[in-house]
Amino acid sequence: MSSTLVFPKKALAAALGTLILAGCAIHPRPLTMEQRQATLAADSQAMFASQEPVTGPITLDEAMARALKYNLDHRVKMMEEALAQRQLDLSSFDLLPQLTASAGYTTRDNVLASSSQDITTGQQSLVPSTSSEQNARRADLGLSWNVLDFGVSYYGARQQADRVLAAQQRRRKVVQLLMQQTREAYWQAAGAQKLQAQIEPLLAQAQQALGDSQAIEQQGLKDPLQALGYQRELLSLVLQLETIRDELAQAKPKLASIMNLEPGRAFELAPPADMTSPQLAIAPETMEQMALLNRPELIEASYNERIGLNETHKAMAKLLPGIELSVGAHYDSNDFLVNNTWRDAGLQVSWNLLNLLNAKHIKAAAKAQYDLAREQRLALNMAVLTQVHVAYIDYTSRRQQFEWTQQLSGVEQRILEHTRNATAATAQGKLAEIRAATSALMAELRLYQSYAACQGAYGQMLATLGLDPLPAIVSGHDLPTLEKAIEATDRRWSEGGAP
Repeated sequence: MSSTLVFPKKALAAALGTLILAGCAIHPRPLTMEQRQATLAADSQAMFASQEPVTGPITLDEAMARALKYNLDHRVKMMEEALAQRQLDLSSFDLLPQLTASAGYTTRDNVLASSSQDITTGQQSLVPSTSSEQNARRADLGLSWNVLDFGVSYYGARQQADRVLAAQQRRRKVVQLLMQQTREAYWQAAGAQKLQAQIEPLLAQAQQALGDSQAIEQQGLKDPLQALGYQRELLSLVLQLETIRDELAQAKPKLASIMNLEPGRAFELAPPADMTSPQLAIAPETMEQMALLNRPELIEASYNERIGLNETHKAMAKLLPGIELSVGAHYDSNDFLVNNTWRDAGLQVSWNLLNLLNAKHIKAAAKAQYDLAREQRLALNMAVLTQVHVAYIDYTSRRQQFEWTQQLSGVEQRILEHTRNATAATAQGKLAEIRAATSALMAELRLYQSYAACQGAYGQMLATLGLDPLPAIVSGHDLPTLEKAIEATDRRWSEGGAP
């Protein structure tokens, strides 16, 4: 609803002056420390709100379910998808006719009067008269529909619908990569959880042996060079152990970030008792076609191609003449009018003739956009085929490396056992035991790192094939339901089930 008011000159000047002064009075207003602290507190609460608490050791399936439900990057993609849907709802209204209602009141400080002049003599032919009141009220209700705008809006709505579908594919991609990261981070954290309990006693033993050697050196009970060589080896082992401890300390915080747990929060993991190589029972010869059918990037590229095609249709529609149909109802309180209320209808045709001169360039630009989207999709097809072969090679290689690392860790453990049985409680015996224990610990660390890399390669293989961690329909979105769905889907891939 609009209002029109005719001001006297002084009132108009005063209003303009007020607006100018108000505009000059605006100054930058930086956030205060109190405002920033309040925002920080609200953000911290929102980041971890409405999450199911951790009530026990976390399995791999639960970690993946928590990442799916609470990871902030995934939430952002879900909100982008929801925003695209809202924009589609708005663009649908552009297809409707325009319904305009207006009402207003006008006043003036004198009479709107006019007179006539004889065009031959130049003399006034009629006395001044008026057909308007000084005060008047008006109201209008109009319905108009432009056929050209409808056509352009129709193709725009179809483009927005494809953007919604493209946003869904971007969210699928985030979920697939998130599951890969969760697999790898979980097993790194599981290794850290186990090895951290072993590294502290070994580190304490090495430090005690180092202190004993330094005391023996100070008392002169042993050849200085022999004592220093012994200390050098011990210090090297201590540095290795410290490095391993620092590396292990970072594993759980990384997993907590993926699951969106509070930083610094203690939690326990419950990995399977045995580490078996993940199996992907999908024939290599079918992987290429599976990836071309399922990869989110390729599906999104197809939607982008359709968006480009509809852009061509929009460009063609803009070259057509515009036909506008209108009907309206009106009211005017002017007593001089014979009819204070009336209705009208109209038909108007307009055509931007300059568009006809530029039609060639408009169509060429729209076609170039469509051709670009098509070529991007073809190039992406080639990239996906390459990624399938590279991911499969990495997956098989990581499995082989894990098997060798597993054997090496077993050998190191047996060497440690024999060393403990064979060495005496002398300084050299302690050094040999500490050296063997450190080698066994590092071999076990490499074992967990290799298994984490193997799990990561398995997850990368699933993402490369475009396989989702959840079925299309899930009965619920609580953690237990998500865990069961993830476990069932993973079992289907390992048993060669159909996508």
